[in-house]
Amino acid sequence: MKAILMKEPGKVVIEEMAKPVPKEGEALLRLLYGGICGSDLGSYRGANAYVSYPRVPGHEFSAEIVEIGQNDRGLKPGMIVTCNPYFNCGGCYSCRRGLVNACTDNQTMGVQREGAFAEYITMPVERIYDGKGLDPKTLALIEPFCISYHGVSRADVKPGERVLVVGAGTIGVLAAVAAKAKGAEVTICDVAPDKLDYAYQTFGLAHKLLNESPEAFEKGVAELTDGDGFDVTIEAVGMPETFQNCIDAACFGARVVLIGVSKRNIDDFFFTIIQKKELNIFGSRNAMQKDFIELIDLVKAGGVDLEKIVTNTYRWTDAPRAFEEFSANAGRMLKVVLDFTV
Repeated sequence: MKAILMKEPGKVVIEEMAKPVPKEGEALLRLLYGGICGSDLGSYRGANAYVSYPRVPGHEFSAEIVEIGQNDRGLKPGMIVTCNPYFNCGGCYSCRRGLVNACTDNQTMGVQREGAFAEYITMPVERIYDGKGLDPKTLALIEPFCISYHGVSRADVKPGERVLVVGAGTIGVLAAVAAKAKGAEVTICDVAPDKLDYAYQTFGLAHKLLNESPEAFEKGVAELTDGDGFDVTIEAVGMPETFQNCIDAACFGARVVLIGVSKRNIDDFFFTIIQKKELNIFGSRNAMQKDFIELIDLVKAGGVDLEKIVTNTYRWTDAPRAFEEFSANAGRMLKVVLDFTV
């Protein structure tokens, strides 16, 4: 079979590899669609804090079951599915307490272990979820929605609360969508006007804030909250500056959620502001099985049109061009999808 291989930062190729053979308890899957995640883009740019090379990227995908043994999940050959790509060890303190998304030895597909961007992959049966009839392209978008939904759930967003999401990339937009679904008044913020406008208009968010300067950001926060600050701020970029934005924009007693991942440190951080504002700060990592199941049901019920986040689709064999163009045009491209059906 052929697979997409990221040999090193900035270098993606299509390479011949051995077709995998499923072990006991595994299924053989044929890829249908795959989404290029912000972390995949970070790997391409050499900015991902966790990745090693060479690496088959990809952890957002839909697939068709080709081979599978008897199982108690009702999964059969021919079914269209998606999967949980975060492999936990099962033995660490986090795993023993049920916090498998925060496993101390977590290995995410496409980052610490080989990813999904190949014609065929194998997956443990317990990580495979029935797509319940969702279109395969939509189903490939469930995983990034889970990341966002998990972060919003960490903040326990309530109806009527003012929520600021910093970052209008896929994860940020879907966090805004999830917060809106919980009844919040959502403001989306970004430095890229085109991406910001697309998110604001396409998903009917309450407000938008162009983060063109520290002064513009401060003024916008004050105007949108009558000087009070936001009840919840969500960082979905992975930069020290945007984390600082979330701290600054948070009201006293607010909840701050960090979803973004970065290699950089935040210097000269006035940490006493956490005490002064009595802030509740939450890290949000990966997602849980319940997130996948709940969101498949939500999208199937018509609660969210996920395909609106897709701005660009490429044949999977054009992956080298897709990564190059996404990296060069990240300010205008939101979700990039690879089509493995052609």
